Amino acid sequence: MAGGRCGPQLTALLAAWVAAVAATAGPEQAALPAEQSRVQPMTASNWTLVMEGEWMLKFYAPWCPSCQQTDSEWETFAKNGEMLQISVGKVDVIQEPGLSGRFFVTTLPAFFHAKDGIFRRYRGPGIFEDLQNYILEKKWQSVEPLTGWKSPASLTMSGMAGLFSISGKIWHLHNYFTVTLGIPAWCSYVFFVIATLVFGLFMGLVLVVISECFCVPLPRHLSERSEQNGRSEEAHRAEQLQDAEEEKDDSNEEENKDSLVDDEEEKEDLGDEDEAEEEEEEDNLAAGVDEERSEANDQGPPGEDSVTREEVEPEEAEEGISEKPCPADTEVVEDSLRQRKSQHADKGL
Repeated sequence: MAGGRCGPQLTALLAAWVAAVAATAGPEQAALPAEQSRVQPMTASNWTLVMEGEWMLKFYAPWCPSCQQTDSEWETFAKNGEMLQISVGKVDVIQEPGLSGRFFVTTLPAFFHAKDGIFRRYRGPGIFEDLQNYILEKKWQSVEPLTGWKSPASLTMSGMAGLFSISGKIWHLHNYFTVTLGIPAWCSYVFFVIATLVFGLFMGLVLVVISECFCVPLPRHLSERSEQNGRSEEAHRAEQLQDAEEEKDDSNEEENKDSLVDDEEEKEDLGDEDEAEEEEEEDNLAAGVDEERSEANDQGPPGEDSVTREEVEPEEAEEGISEKPCPADTEVVEDSLRQRKSQHADKGL
């Protein structure tokens, strides 16, 4: 009986001891620190660290499935960072919208390599082996760097970072209105529209005040003088233009007159030449008529043989009559000469 009673007591004691051991071991195991991540979170306050040395950055979002698939590979790559002599960081675009705007991140996940302030975009798969080869074989040297306004350190990208940070704050405020306070979404939109209008009016008022402070207006008499001077200058310019047009018109008229005078002189010269030619033709005709008359009068001198002369005289008379110019022909010639003179006179006029 005594042995049967001791058995249950021993089992109870053993169970209590096991429970006590388990209770004491649990807190010790829970108190052990988790393995520290080698990936350094980057924010708007410490992102300038990447300007020195060699870095690899990963832009991700907690809700992105592709980003979650590369988390383990990125941690493994960060553990080997000391061996590769490279620092590894990550940027949460939800918490740091300004940095996503500075690097102009449009797809997730996005990887960047930085070497002494020179940035390049890594477009590989994001696995450990490829990342390791990218650093060891220095494949980044064949990638075109982000220079000029595309560089994250440029003034343009600094302005882009400001815009993205403002949009992120507006988004957080919208979530606070709709999720935390339970305000309808359309009420939040109306609030932002009104706030935008008020802010625009306020900035316009500020600009007007600044212009009034730094741009001193001129007195009235000076402004009136400036207006009068401007009007007088305009009138003077108009007069100059009018004078120039009148001079052009006068020069054109003079040229036309000169051309008309030259034409008239040429016509007169042509008329004089035609008259001279007509006079020469008339002289030639008159000389021909005189020669023919003289020849007719001088035909055969008076000789001893009168019979033969009398016989020949009728024949010579007939020939002389035929050789003498007909008065009708001379009249036709004179009429033609008169018509030519009249035509030339009309041309001269």
